[in-house]
Amino acid sequence: MINKQNLWFLTLFSLILVLSVYYITMPNDLLIASSSTDTLEKGNNEKNDTEEDKNTISETDNLTALRVSLDEERDKEKEELKTTMTKEDATTDEKNNAYEQLKYLSVIEGEEEKLEKLIKQEHKLNSFVKIDNNTITVVAAKKKHDVTLANNIMRTIQNEYDTKKTITVKFEGN
Repeated sequence: MINKQNLWFLTLFSLILVLSVYYITMPNDLLIASSSTDTLEKGNNEKNDTEEDKNTISETDNLTALRVSLDEERDKEKEELKTTMTKEDATTDEKNNAYEQLKYLSVIEGEEEKLEKLIKQEHKLNSFVKIDNNTITVVAAKKKHDVTLANNIMRTIQNEYDTKKTITVKFEGN
């Protein structure tokens, strides 16, 4: 039989689950409408935004979209690796390889974050960094394409590694 504590837990868990699904499936129009109402309540200060502020927001949105896409891809890969690790019919080598790959993904994610912070600190740019084996792709949030800046970013990243890396720098802005 289910005791009272388990019943309460299941009830609250179900409620949280239903609210989470509702929030996730809620149309974006409702979220936009509520944020525009908040903007109206704040007064006219919001109307005096500069063009640069609007570009910064859209550039950040582009970088965020890239991060979310990469995170989804990596989450799917991690889930597959975890499934391999928990399979009963998987060999010890397969489980060890899956574990090593999970560790490698964690290290890569840490390096990407470190490089993004380094670019922000040294070049005052928001960026997105993706590492794939010896290839490093950087997407910098800047409208104007600047060869000198791209070379400086490449040098900054290469200085972090002992071995030669293939580094690509792209500028993205509206």
